[in-house]
Amino acid sequence: MLVLTAAAQAAPSATHAAPTGLRAFLFRADEPLRHEFARTPSFAWRPVSGAARYEFELSTSNTFRDNGIILARRDLKTPVAAVALTLPWITGEPYSLYARVRGVFAKGGATRWSKPFGFNMRQAEVPKPLPSYPGLLRWTPVEGAAAYEVRFIDVPKSVFTYTNVVDQRELYTLHQGPLWISKVRWRIRTIRSDIGDSGVFRQNGVPVVQYGPWSPVYENVNPPFAVEPLNGLATVSDVVSTGKSTDRAHRLMPAFVFAGNQTFGGTAAELYRVYVFTDEDCINRVYSSAIIGSPAYAPRPLGPLQLPRDTAALAVARSGYLGDGDQGTTYTEDGEPVVPNESLPAAAPTAGLPAVSTTPGSSSPAQPGSAPAAGSGGVTFYTVGGEIGAPIDIWDTNWPQGGYYWTVVPVEAVSPPSLTSTVSEPGADIGATTVPLANAQGFATGDVIRVGNPSNEETVTVRGVNGNQLTLATALKVAHGIGEPVVRVSGNLIYRDLELAQDVCKQGRWLRFGKSSEPTLVTAGAPFASGLSPNGRLTAASAGSPLFYGAPLVAWTPALGADSYHVQWSKSRYPFRPRAVTTQGGTTEGILTLGTSAVLPLTPGTWWYRVRGISWNLPANAQFMGWSEPARIVVTKPRFRVSGGR
Repeated sequence: MLVLTAAAQAAPSATHAAPTGLRAFLFRADEPLRHEFARTPSFAWRPVSGAARYEFELSTSNTFRDNGIILARRDLKTPVAAVALTLPWITGEPYSLYARVRGVFAKGGATRWSKPFGFNMRQAEVPKPLPSYPGLLRWTPVEGAAAYEVRFIDVPKSVFTYTNVVDQRELYTLHQGPLWISKVRWRIRTIRSDIGDSGVFRQNGVPVVQYGPWSPVYENVNPPFAVEPLNGLATVSDVVSTGKSTDRAHRLMPAFVFAGNQTFGGTAAELYRVYVFTDEDCINRVYSSAIIGSPAYAPRPLGPLQLPRDTAALAVARSGYLGDGDQGTTYTEDGEPVVPNESLPAAAPTAGLPAVSTTPGSSSPAQPGSAPAAGSGGVTFYTVGGEIGAPIDIWDTNWPQGGYYWTVVPVEAVSPPSLTSTVSEPGADIGATTVPLANAQGFATGDVIRVGNPSNEETVTVRGVNGNQLTLATALKVAHGIGEPVVRVSGNLIYRDLELAQDVCKQGRWLRFGKSSEPTLVTAGAPFASGLSPNGRLTAASAGSPLFYGAPLVAWTPALGADSYHVQWSKSRYPFRPRAVTTQGGTTEGILTLGTSAVLPLTPGTWWYRVRGISWNLPANAQFMGWSEPARIVVTKPRFRVSGGR
């Protein structure tokens, strides 16, 4: 029997010194040394002469016990590691997270493990209030936050948003007196995504909460509700715009602030709705808000307030706060049904890149490339789970040449009038739970209807409306033929605009604004790039054209509103022809990553790379954000030197 002693097992490593200089960083390996981070950093170390690859580990144990290992990489080709992994908030004295690395040689053997690099994960910064308007809360965006949770202390209730604004609809809706609206106490915390590196989460399963620390309790004071004609005041997000062409475009989906409560005719209202259009005539509508009672509207991804459906519920609602839910069928002034964007189904998140054509002469030819480098933190597709919410963002515009127009209209709650239609083809049999109508316009969920002639008449309740077909809460007891009358006897309250958006826009009640998603930054004087230099040293990019040997690590700033990132590289800046990446998932242009760094699998030559964010809060097929400016990087061929011999 062969028995290996401990000394014999350690011998291959004992002959080679461990890597040195292991450090964590956010942008470049030469930034000042730090040991605390609010988002997952990248790592770099001094290269080991002759090493063919590196093994890298992250652990909660400085002795790297098996049950402490969070991440283990065994095939890193250069002395850098991009980690697209959510790490837990964890602190220690001095540290609670540790990284180590060792070199492995082509002919066998490895160096000792490096000295552990200790660090902590802690979000010390919390959102802080920004100046705002009545009915609106606003705060400083926090870098890397995927969303925010706002807690209304006195309601009490938590709401979620992807922007840096939230309206106070709970306080104002159906009660606008000073007792309800004068003061709001609130606090806020960030929400981050729980992501896994290339689809693989933390190896030891250590849990990670998705929220940061709560802020202190903040207090906002609102003035008395303005009794005057309705008028738009401002569009508010990370910037404030008032309709001037010199205003900055909004990087986040904004809130809409207005004042007053009266129509142009002087009729007072306590409910309001905001519309967004692409034209100043207010015809081409691209966004419909939920109905609210506050003098500000900020989109929420998880649904609107549930409005009272009858007069008794309306009276009860005036003495309490409304919860979230379906607002029912609501209408414009001319009778068009309106579904608020907050009630739309979630858009399918962009979790993969479109395949590229390999046909010669195609507009986006697939060029020779490679799969994402091992440890790159990049993939060509991934799986998205959890509740994303309704698509409540809108498309980018070329501000100030292009932009949006928004207006606000008053809304009233009315009891539905009598309404008559007839049964259409093919009629309704005994036991049917649907009735086809010649015209179902105006019918709504909750309506009580009378179907049939006096000889076969019956009363049922509408459970849903789909086109010209009514779905019933109970099955029909008798058959009904084509042409038999259908009469609405009673129904839920109907919420209807008091003015037509087209008309109020003609009278000047609109504001213009621009929306332009934030591009990431990949350079600040020099690219955020680190890797192996041509002379075998760890280096970070300096001004000019950085030179690297092997695959460099590039990093970028988080873009406001981005959930993931798309990275591309090209041999030319213009035209930018992205290299194709081929994996089992297909051939795509570039890679996706959920982190803010990646290792690019570049061959020798001059390259240009760029990064853009992806927002799952935008409508489907429009979730890509603005590209960064391309950054130049040069990868050199290996240099050989003959030593010894004759």
